[in-house]
Amino acid sequence: MISITFDATWWLVLVFVTDLAIRIAAIIIVPRNRRPTAAMAWLLAIYFIPIVGVFLFLLIGNPRLPRKRRRKQEDINEYIHETSASLDFGTLRPHAPDWFTSLVTLNRNLGAMPLAGDNSAHIIGGYQESLDSMADAIRKAERYVHVEFYIFQTDAATDNLFTALEEVAARGVTVRVLLDHWANRGKPFYKATLKRLDAMGAQWHLMLPVQPLKGKYQRPDLRNHRKLVVVDGRMAFTGSQNVTDSTYNLKKNIKRGLHWVDLMVRIEGPVVASVNAVFLSDWYSETDEVLTDEIDLFAVKSGPGDLDCQIIPSGPGFEFQNNLKLFAALLYSAQRKIIVVSPYFVPDEALLLAITTACQRGIHVELFVSEEGDQALVYHAQRSYYEALLRAGVKIWMYQRPFILHSKSMTIDDEVAIVGSSNMDMRSFGLNMEISMLVRGEEFVREMRAVEDGYRSLSRELTLEEWEKQPLRSTVLDNLARLTSALQ
Repeated sequence: MISITFDATWWLVLVFVTDLAIRIAAIIIVPRNRRPTAAMAWLLAIYFIPIVGVFLFLLIGNPRLPRKRRRKQEDINEYIHETSASLDFGTLRPHAPDWFTSLVTLNRNLGAMPLAGDNSAHIIGGYQESLDSMADAIRKAERYVHVEFYIFQTDAATDNLFTALEEVAARGVTVRVLLDHWANRGKPFYKATLKRLDAMGAQWHLMLPVQPLKGKYQRPDLRNHRKLVVVDGRMAFTGSQNVTDSTYNLKKNIKRGLHWVDLMVRIEGPVVASVNAVFLSDWYSETDEVLTDEIDLFAVKSGPGDLDCQIIPSGPGFEFQNNLKLFAALLYSAQRKIIVVSPYFVPDEALLLAITTACQRGIHVELFVSEEGDQALVYHAQRSYYEALLRAGVKIWMYQRPFILHSKSMTIDDEVAIVGSSNMDMRSFGLNMEISMLVRGEEFVREMRAVEDGYRSLSRELTLEEWEKQPLRSTVLDNLARLTSALQ
């Protein structure tokens, strides 16, 4: 009988060599074209929890869209840039600051639409009011309605909007709908929503679907986070609100009594075509269909207002982080006042430096966040920045529970503002497809100031003295969450 001796030494050598090879490979592969903080976070994960770290890196380590999708986005950007190069976009307001003109050029070079004049933009701050306002606009459609939302659900709160879509579809208006796959799958009313879209005859598609059996796959935590509606190229809506009940119909939210607070902006004028261009781009990305009948991108020459507006799309389909560069440039350009509203404020080094430098330049800076968190990791990562912000002089307002302040905006001095779907966190900068609207006009900023005053009346100020009393366990948890936020 032959006996086989097992030499554990060889297994130890094999394990050692494999582990060493993984670590060396990680040093070569991970940092390439990645921010230092993200690279360091991935290396720490791979070094301390090698099996889990390597698995996660292979699963979500690539922050970019598949090459085919990136090429589509490049084609779209080139087409819009060439088509709009010599066209008229309304009359721009005079005496723009040099920094604003430079900022518009930055946005344009990164893939944004042109700056358009003669627009009106009005804020709708009531949750149900905005849903009903969109429904009213949809009922006036004659040619088409384009709808694109991160979360899109039929429920009691959104029934009026869905009914409006059904009514216009019944009289021959084309209804096209895009909704994010991963954000909606498994959610309440998901199947009912798709069934209702089918029944009305809407053309609908899932955005960024993770369906490997159908040949559709990319990093599973990439999201299309945009929110927009376009009616006939004449009126548009964009902002932070999803089409769903203010509780998101989730049992955990209902149990905690949580309700979301949002805002949307109703837009008329030449810039509506830019919002539509974002929808047409995403439709093409998902379907390969070029909607030639709707590519009258810049047909509206003037609108009922006098605002200068520019639409800035951003996301992993673009080479650079368009929204991050925009936010940082605005923070450095401010001369007197900066007010930021962001439910998820997890800045990278550049944004943190910009906002603390603004304080050191003597700028009055306020930040509105939620007292209550709905996403534990993001909530604790955000808290890890409070001490640095408070010490720099940022005034932090905490919107009191049980409400989640989900609006996303920034106002600069008394003339410039930005609203949209983008949070000020690393996910929104690198992983989410977002839409932002830059607005120049004192009348719009006055509307934003009224909204900010309302938020302030429902918030409490966080002081450095209060923050220093945080227990050690909270500090440890916040700092650990801060490390995970860089895993991109």
